Amino acid sequence: MAATNHAQSIKRDSQTYLTTALLQLLATHDLNTITVTQVVKRAGVSRMAFYRNFNSLEELLTAYFEPAIHARFQEVLEHVDADQKLTAIGGFFADFAPTMQLAEQRGFEFVIRQIFNENMADFYRATMSDTGLAPVQLKYWTKFMSAGVYTIWREWLLTGQTESLTTIHDLIATFQNATTQALIQRR
Repeated sequence: MAATNHAQSIKRDSQTYLTTALLQLLATHDLNTITVTQVVKRAGVSRMAFYRNFNSLEELLTAYFEPAIHARFQEVLEHVDADQKLTAIGGFFADFAPTMQLAEQRGFEFVIRQIFNENMADFYRATMSDTGLAPVQLKYWTKFMSAGVYTIWREWLLTGQTESLTTIHDLIATFQNATTQALIQRR
């Protein structure tokens, strides 16, 4: 048991060192120019330690960002009143602005977008299940809205957040409500 705990501790330490090294490199380099060799050298671990934990640098980034983004969505789903959920998601984006800007500048935004879209789809499945939409409508509406919400927040963050958070929230809510009503009326 002690050996297993020790091995798990070493694995967690390696993951932490690798993540820290990659994030440090991303401060000055684009993701597509960073190599596993650079990351392991900076982290002070072996290539074997890297490949025991991750298959790629993108997987390392996913392992780092996914738990934080997922936790924020879960917090909103479980602890925020229904009429404040979109506003709370907006607060997440405001807090996430520096990371989003770095992701866009350094070429790893696709990792953030994928994690966001998965969590947004789960969010909509949980909050929109009783809207009266047919299953196929809900499936594609969820994809449409997830992509749209991401694009709106991305644009807002990367263009200096000149509109108020309330304006952005109202815009998204209007799109959400209008598209939902249009689909319900077509049934």
